[in-house]
Amino acid sequence: GDIRGDIYTELYLEAHSTEHRVGLYRAGTRVLEDIASLDQFQAGPWNSGYLQGIVDAPSLTLTPGTRSGIIQDQHFEDFCAAMRPLETELAHIIDEQRNAEEERASRKILKSVQRALKEALLALPADEYDWFEIDMRDARDARRKQRDRKAQRGAGQGMAGPGKAGAEDDEQAGSAADAQQAQFFEIAGPLFSVRISPASCVVPVGGTRNLRAVARDRSGRLVEKDLHFRWEIVAGDGDLVTEGGEIATFTAAAEPGLVDLRVQVEQAGVVCEATGIITVTDSLLPETRKPSSSRQGLPGYTFHKAPGELWRSRYDSERNIIVINNGHRDFVYASRSRARKIRYICKLFAKELVRVNFPGASPEVLLERMVELSLYTEENLK
Repeated sequence: GDIRGDIYTELYLEAHSTEHRVGLYRAGTRVLEDIASLDQFQAGPWNSGYLQGIVDAPSLTLTPGTRSGIIQDQHFEDFCAAMRPLETELAHIIDEQRNAEEERASRKILKSVQRALKEALLALPADEYDWFEIDMRDARDARRKQRDRKAQRGAGQGMAGPGKAGAEDDEQAGSAADAQQAQFFEIAGPLFSVRISPASCVVPVGGTRNLRAVARDRSGRLVEKDLHFRWEIVAGDGDLVTEGGEIATFTAAAEPGLVDLRVQVEQAGVVCEATGIITVTDSLLPETRKPSSSRQGLPGYTFHKAPGELWRSRYDSERNIIVINNGHRDFVYASRSRARKIRYICKLFAKELVRVNFPGASPEVLLERMVELSLYTEENLK
């Protein structure tokens, strides 16, 4: 609580909710359930949804015979004036709270969008969507090797001799233990799911395409040991050559059509299967985009409030981030629902990534690519 003249306040900062109210009291008796119902307080911070509590002003004059009517006399004007400094202070605190919430939400959304993009790029043809250094197997192996080196270095230093005893030995032992623990959590569990990469692609008549079965455990880690694969063409024409492993080579027939594929993966009695589709076409396929020599990781995003401008997003290549106009009417509309907001940001990612990574493509090709990337990305949003 806080005493400001003869005004007593007991306010609590809460997570945002439209149910939160600040009651107005006079000498311990509630006058109004919500102070924001008064014209003079129909603004932040009182209607922000972040505050709960009471404001007690014994000097208020009530309408005779009621407890809910306030006479707006000099006492009421003095009360309003006395509350202004508190309003300024509360507005600052609420802004900090709101910014912290937005930052946490943005991190969660970015993680979800990037994870969904990785899954989408895994399902789409690698030679057409080789935009970023995100090969998950290479990244995992690199992290494992790095931890092995750290563990070996820590173990070697721990055996250097008696002069290294004490806290330094403890620290080195801790580093080795941390590395071993990290390795433990990196070990894949039993088979839980499989998917074909790419799950959808286009092959010219008579052409070939390599396909890969990606097996994972329940946590999404790659499973590689004791796996048995069985590939087959379920519908359509073509040849499928495999040595019984995770890679299969498809050769298209001389006639265009759709080909449905299936792979079954078995590990210790557990069987998972996945399907894929290949479009065999006799149309002239667009030239595959040449890989960029300066590939980066998946971009992040930041906000720039420009309510009077029509642009929704822009890609900043130097910082590898997507700048989103959070003042645009579409962003404001999308932000009313978390699910809608994350889908909107996902579409902006698809727009910017397609535009940047297919330079010179016709509007028709860009639109087709955006639909394709959006479809496979939104499928994996969580």
